[in-house]
Amino acid sequence: MHSQKPRERRMPSKIALGFAAALAVLAAGSATAQTNKYDYPVTTVTLTTHSKPGSGSDLFLRKLSKALSEEMGINFVVDYWAGGSGAKAMAQLAKAKPDGSVFYATTPTHVTTSLLSAPPVTYKDIDYAVNVFFDPEIIYALSSSPFNTMKDAVEWSKANPGKARWGGSTAGSLERQILERINSASDAKATVIPQDDGAALLINVLGGSVDLGVGELQELNSYIEAGKVKVLGVYYPDRLAALPNAATIQEQGLDKDVIRKFRGLAAPKGVPPATIAKLEKAVQAILANPEFQKEYKADALVAGYMSQADYRVFMANFVKEQEGFLKQFGVTQN
Repeated sequence: MHSQKPRERRMPSKIALGFAAALAVLAAGSATAQTNKYDYPVTTVTLTTHSKPGSGSDLFLRKLSKALSEEMGINFVVDYWAGGSGAKAMAQLAKAKPDGSVFYATTPTHVTTSLLSAPPVTYKDIDYAVNVFFDPEIIYALSSSPFNTMKDAVEWSKANPGKARWGGSTAGSLERQILERINSASDAKATVIPQDDGAALLINVLGGSVDLGVGELQELNSYIEAGKVKVLGVYYPDRLAALPNAATIQEQGLDKDVIRKFRGLAAPKGVPPATIAKLEKAVQAILANPEFQKEYKADALVAGYMSQADYRVFMANFVKEQEGFLKQFGVTQN
């Protein structure tokens, strides 16, 4: 009697695998929708940024989307509306449906773009929903730099008028404002050189084209840990837990007031207050979550919750400050 050969196992086809994956995605989406803890009006929310993948805003939104998805039981996804330093994103947001399905990551950039470039759609055409974090700025230099603090850099610049080269990102950026304020207040007589963006600035600091730069710890941390750059000062009212030995600019006597870089969410005009209230409640919940706190504190982000009402007031005051800076220092688009 002949024994039967064992039947060969057939590998699933790519079509079958794709179909199974699609079913898994649909099942996950359905499960998420069924666990809508806040009774939010939509089950998928898009968080957009005008920045590129890997930027500070991108990292902020990725952390935020994950935390909000888990807290609210709905889907949050990140999308990129790059172009025009926020001009394109504001235009897209302004025409989006005001149902709580789309929000835009706000930083000072969209305000300075509105004031300097006067695009067809500006900050006046969108609404502010909630602020989440403040993002302290770090002044840094090459590890081989003779400066150990920003005060050292200022003193050297005063002793060598016109020779210091400080890199300050784009023309109206907060990073440039920080250096212009220090330069003016201390009469350092340094040359503040605008850069295309934070990445270009870092390259020029590493290459020695500029003596120092300003950036965020999220972007600089790996270079600090690798010993390539060192911190000269922290531009924030308090020292950071992640950098306990780095003195603030105020401690160094270089600036009395500190402009805080914010990270929040803007919405199309007309989103119902009840919808915004649910988002406000969820943001407060995740900021109080110990696991999420470990994540954002590791990146030196500071919880900066503001309700819609408070955020609107904050932004109105911020716009006035920006208008004053641009006028005082004669900053233009170029």
